[in-house]
Amino acid sequence: MSYRSILSTALFCSISILVGIAQPTVFEINKSLGKGINMGNMFEAPSETEWGNPFRDDYFKRIADLGFNHVRIPIRWDVAARALQSAPYTINASFFERIKYVIDKALAENLYVIINMHHHNDLFQNPDGIKPRFISQWTQIAAYFKAYDHRLLFEVMNEPNTGLNATKWNTFFKDALTEIRKTNSTRAVLMGTSPWGGLAGVADMVLPDDNYTIITIHYYEPFAFTHQGAEWVTGADAWLGTKWENTTLERDEVASSFAFVKAFAKDKNKPIHIGEFGAYSRADLDSRIKWSNFLARWFESQGFSWNYWEWSAGFGIFNPSTNQYNTTLADALLKTPLLPAKMQTTVTVFEGNFGPADGWNLQVQSPASATLSQANGTGTIDVTNASNETWHIQLVKAPIALKKNSRYVVTVKASANVPVSITNYIGKNGSPWNSYSGYKSLSLTTTLSEQIYSFEMASPTDDLARVVFDLGSKVAKITIASIKVEEIKDVISGSQDVALYDKIKISPNPVNDYFTLTGVDDQVTVTINDVQGRVVKALKFNNNKVYVGDLGSGMYLLRSTGKNGYWVKKLIKQ
Repeated sequence: MSYRSILSTALFCSISILVGIAQPTVFEINKSLGKGINMGNMFEAPSETEWGNPFRDDYFKRIADLGFNHVRIPIRWDVAARALQSAPYTINASFFERIKYVIDKALAENLYVIINMHHHNDLFQNPDGIKPRFISQWTQIAAYFKAYDHRLLFEVMNEPNTGLNATKWNTFFKDALTEIRKTNSTRAVLMGTSPWGGLAGVADMVLPDDNYTIITIHYYEPFAFTHQGAEWVTGADAWLGTKWENTTLERDEVASSFAFVKAFAKDKNKPIHIGEFGAYSRADLDSRIKWSNFLARWFESQGFSWNYWEWSAGFGIFNPSTNQYNTTLADALLKTPLLPAKMQTTVTVFEGNFGPADGWNLQVQSPASATLSQANGTGTIDVTNASNETWHIQLVKAPIALKKNSRYVVTVKASANVPVSITNYIGKNGSPWNSYSGYKSLSLTTTLSEQIYSFEMASPTDDLARVVFDLGSKVAKITIASIKVEEIKDVISGSQDVALYDKIKISPNPVNDYFTLTGVDDQVTVTINDVQGRVVKALKFNNNKVYVGDLGSGMYLLRSTGKNGYWVKKLIKQ
């Protein structure tokens, strides 16, 4: 450990004791996390050098200088070279020292640090048999780092999956947290979801009664965009060329996807951290910039901390071979204001209600059981016995015509009597029964709500495709009111005049009730838009004060097409 690292950590702790700095709340810690980046393909590899991306001592200074607030360090603890695989499961002192060295390097640059447990494959395959090893490992990790202040956070498991299903994961997390709390009573601890860390698992989360837990979510949607050409994903080459165009419909899909977890977190009084999001380097750079910029700015507007995947490998913003940055992508994440959305027009190609004559077919396979009732255009599926396979209960309708290379947006309106995740997709109505749209997880609550997703038809034109709901994951009464599929016909874009953008000023900003613009043309039409690009107010601006006291708190966009060009400015309403 460097002298600077020792001095920085010791000085922070000493000053905290002397001046009596109170332990921050978990919401304050999450706010301090702010913008982060993953140190991927380093310590979660079987060895630090095995995946060709070892840690370098200059990384954290570079990361801090760019403007990041924290780093997440994925770590594979459970390999024979690092920990005993039989009792007492001792983690090697040399590996602990290496991780401590890296943590201290980050703290010395005033970065918060999240360390996790990554790729515990034996646990995923045999949870009950490997649990003693898992618990012992966390007992050791917690004890080793117990003296660190609140700038170090623990994440108990990255993307639990397979045998570590949601029910087991809830218990395993609680048991691990109990051990952690014996030595780290106020350490912030992150809980992800099973399966695979995504939004689909939120409905099944059972959070322990604990004041210092944070919900963490991974977001890689649309998957065919973010993972196009990924060598480790079967069939990903077929997705090459998939774009993300920053349209209002694409933005609506993001907001729709997060509606459930936002409500869940509010009800449980927990902050939200986005532990991973990123688009692989084989996607076109313009789309990666737009996607990353929108998500970073939108996450911030929601009060989420975020962590981009990752620093210096296939998704990264830094090339260790050349010491060059992908500056445009880094700026999109850290500096660039929210880019203007593109407007779209659509044509409805399928609209399904659920009356008795609408042609829906409920298919049920053992051991699952369910019945379908239809009335007033609404279908209710009463799942009385669930299964490990969600497709054991399917609600199906055909045909629907899809054209190759066309893009579609799907809107589903549904609810359930208990929180539950279901899957919707549009696919081939015959062998091999594959999906054209990807498998979209929809999180349902007792409130009837709309959920939106989009996809591009990469397969040949199919006039006989089918719409499918997979419903067999949980005993519940699921109500589906409607599904609409629209073909996206065109995209209307605009370019921003940089000189004009710099000239225009908003005062005051943040604003309470009134603001004034300067530097704009007379009689320019201005709209106030929410972060989804939807118009909240439309007004003629003539340098008079504009009243916004009737708007809720948050971030808005002022947008105009004047005679001198197109501009967008950010407005913060207090």
